[in-house]
Amino acid sequence: MLGYRSLAALRAFVETGSVAQAAARLGRTAPQVGRLLAALEAELGFALFTRHNRRLLLTAEGARFYAQAERVLAGHDGLDRLGREIRQGQRDDHLRLLIAPQVTNAFIGEALAAMAARVPGFTATVESRIRLDIESWVGQEHFDLAVTVLPLTHPALEAEEFCAVEAVAALHPAHPLAARDSLGLADLAEQPLVVTHPRSLIRQRLEALCRDAGQGLRIRFETSSGAVACQLASRGMALAVADPFVAQSSGAAPLVLRRFSPAIPLPYGLLYPRWQPRSATVEAFSTLVAAAGRRQAAALAAALGG
Repeated sequence: MLGYRSLAALRAFVETGSVAQAAARLGRTAPQVGRLLAALEAELGFALFTRHNRRLLLTAEGARFYAQAERVLAGHDGLDRLGREIRQGQRDDHLRLLIAPQVTNAFIGEALAAMAARVPGFTATVESRIRLDIESWVGQEHFDLAVTVLPLTHPALEAEEFCAVEAVAALHPAHPLAARDSLGLADLAEQPLVVTHPRSLIRQRLEALCRDAGQGLRIRFETSSGAVACQLASRGMALAVADPFVAQSSGAAPLVLRRFSPAIPLPYGLLYPRWQPRSATVEAFSTLVAAAGRRQAAALAAALGG
């Protein structure tokens, strides 16, 4: 079984860039860290590292393994913090939040500010996680509340929808279609598009609509980030179909948003771990998040003429 010390040595090496600096961070000697890394590599049975100009570098396999190892270590860190809080008798006014990146500016910041004003001792750890990482959230991280787009089902989670928006067309103000109040599927037929990865919710639903209509997509750019898609659209390089919360949080400018049909609904939900009871702090903060989300969703609908 992989040991925590070896994984911690790997993280220290990746974050500091050298065995010597990793050793300094961990309070060990460089040979000790080197042996931990060598033992980890031997246990895994594939090369984690390669040497280039006398420097140790991660291999492609090593980088892939580290991405998952970091999630395991983050979960361990969360449990360690929880144990420390319990030992020190701290109150339950600290929350560990897992948040889809786009909702921090949209409404989480508002809810955090309101909670801090209401409860002077309130503190929070806010971690950004994409929706597709849900399996690692549940299996390896300790958290009190997560907020992301639904549907998302997992036996260890309880989900409650609190607001909904619809995907929009995001485009440069000088785009030929920007003068319209709304765009339809047929409008996309001859337009170069920037799309998110095939597993993303909007991409899957957009492709399903196109299949039903016997229509193709002219994909010019593909990205794993909805924010990047909006940034490219703001340069006039292509049109994007986007989550409006993502578009607003992307910093893309100049960018205009237009209604899109057929509708691609994007319901947002609060996710609670079933393995632990909800504290009064969780309940109070959830109420603030839901109220802020509904206000922002209503403001978006009004701005789009919905």
